Amino acid sequence: MAEAMTAPSALEQTTMRRVTWRIMPFIMICYLFAILDRGNVGMASLQMVQDLGMSKSAFGFGASLFFFSYFLMEVPSNLALQRFGARRWIARIMITWGIISAGMAFVQGQNSFYVMRFVLGAAEAGFFPGVLLYLTYWLPANYRGRLIALFGISIPAATFIGSPLGGLLLSLDGMLGLRGWQWLFIVEGVPSVLLGLVCLFILTDRPEQARWLRDDERAWLCAELERETASRPATTGQTGWGSFVHLLRNPYVWAMALACSGASAAGSVLGVWQPQFLKSFGLTNLETGLINSIPYGVACILMVLWGRHSDKTKERRWHTALTLLLISCGFLGVFVIHSLLGTVILLSLVLVGAYAFKGPFWALTSGWLGAGSVAAGLAMINAVSNLIGGGLMVNIYGSVLEATGNYGLALLPIAIVTIVGASLILLISRPRRAETLSTVVAKGA
Repeated sequence: MAEAMTAPSALEQTTMRRVTWRIMPFIMICYLFAILDRGNVGMASLQMVQDLGMSKSAFGFGASLFFFSYFLMEVPSNLALQRFGARRWIARIMITWGIISAGMAFVQGQNSFYVMRFVLGAAEAGFFPGVLLYLTYWLPANYRGRLIALFGISIPAATFIGSPLGGLLLSLDGMLGLRGWQWLFIVEGVPSVLLGLVCLFILTDRPEQARWLRDDERAWLCAELERETASRPATTGQTGWGSFVHLLRNPYVWAMALACSGASAAGSVLGVWQPQFLKSFGLTNLETGLINSIPYGVACILMVLWGRHSDKTKERRWHTALTLLLISCGFLGVFVIHSLLGTVILLSLVLVGAYAFKGPFWALTSGWLGAGSVAAGLAMINAVSNLIGGGLMVNIYGSVLEATGNYGLALLPIAIVTIVGASLILLISRPRRAETLSTVVAKGA
């Protein structure tokens, strides 16, 4: 009897299948190009750093400026999306970041590199939390873990595809008078502009506006989402900037942001520095691109399976904490394993943890936030995690590496952050505390 009660109805199955196929493939492709355009600087660095005469620490600082402007603009961007609608705002984000990313091909030196990375971060800010917010408009809670993980597969998939593609584009060096790294930025930036234009025709802001759903499907989805919204804890009554101010005083939100910082640091640091790390084994640019893609390919598969298992078991706490501990184990292993094969295995463990983290963590977080605070809350957590994980840790890695020449020491701070993050997740989501936690977070107490 219990199974019959919990099994999805035929109407639910057809509705969610139609929603999934309408929304997920397109936003996954969009996010894939977002990651390509923010992370291709790692492959470009194999030529660009020498061309622009930058040191490792200067390159790390310039790469990290993306995350500082991203931090400043993320909450305003998500609130703008809530006001103007996802269709128009996501299109705006994509068109501007595509133009700026292609413009990276024309930087002339260290200072122009700094400016373009900062502007790129401001242009892209809000895309990831904006899509998370958009998915809460369309996905009932018991679908979010697997589909957020499916959306997140675009991150490792982008590098899985982009690393060998970057190696090939670098080989175009000299064609039409451009360096290979310039071709890389141009070829990978233009599709984002085109996808932004298509976005205006593909996305629908809310289920009640979806003419592509049957009347009964639209009615079921709207009723299910309204029921979940009504069951959430009451908020302070604040929305927009008011909810953001309340969240700033909430220690649980800061704890979640710090936990997310570990996974963000792992993905960001390896996205920027992993190609140079692997090339230190004596590989060519093309070999570096091919081998660099392997850990991301492994992560693509396992992150979806992890998110699906989290949904199936309805368990978020350990599914989130264990991924952070996996990251720390992978980074600490660099101290004892020094072969190319062993390093690739360790990097695979790290990236599986970094990306498998996303499904259960964001499903957990979106369930804790009240209806009025979800837009600001998702943006704040993601912004802080990107500032610490991307802005701070990318710089620390470059500075430690330049000072010591030791990759293990450069990765040690990230391992520490992930251990702290796992501890925080386990602490704030203890079973006895979980009953009241969502109320506390929603009210901004």
